[in-house]
Amino acid sequence: MSHYYSEEPGTPLKTKTIEVCIRGHCFKFVTASGVFSFGKIDRGTELLIESMVLNEGWRVLDLGCGYGPVGIVVSRFVDYVVMTDVNRRAISIAKKNLKINRVRNAEVRWGSLYGPVSGEKFNSIITNPPVHAGKDTLREIVINAPKHLNDGGLLQLVIRTNQGAKYIKALMEETFTEVRELAKGSGYRVYAGIA
Repeated sequence: MSHYYSEEPGTPLKTKTIEVCIRGHCFKFVTASGVFSFGKIDRGTELLIESMVLNEGWRVLDLGCGYGPVGIVVSRFVDYVVMTDVNRRAISIAKKNLKINRVRNAEVRWGSLYGPVSGEKFNSIITNPPVHAGKDTLREIVINAPKHLNDGGLLQLVIRTNQGAKYIKALMEETFTEVRELAKGSGYRVYAGIA
């Protein structure tokens, strides 16, 4: 079975271009079959983008970038963005989307979870985690985040209220000094853990 969090998606490649205006900027994205949220920005990602905390001068990690909507929007507000994904098709589409949106302060790297940023630190890690990859993957994202965050850095993530929100919140409360709910709506919650 091939999933969007597989290294090589098994589905034949189809692409669809979408145009989105969000957080005061307009973007054009190529989306692809076998990459999360084909043909649209899903509601969770949209809520995350609308509510995420960003500051000029920040270095941000977009973990599991998919075709790149989060990292590309983030690039308009911060100093530098590193976007990572395990899905090779997502990597190739995200690189195209950087060019289409003329993003010069971001790069896309292939690899699983924190592998591509070993030894690096960020002001924030932002993710719409692959819930269907299972609890072990979600746990790894949360508990290893502080190793990649500067003091006071934020792990910001979105989760479906009925698909692990309680689990994630409890895990974040064990891992971070403070956890805030940044937004909720459409069956999703956005949490920020402060390192």
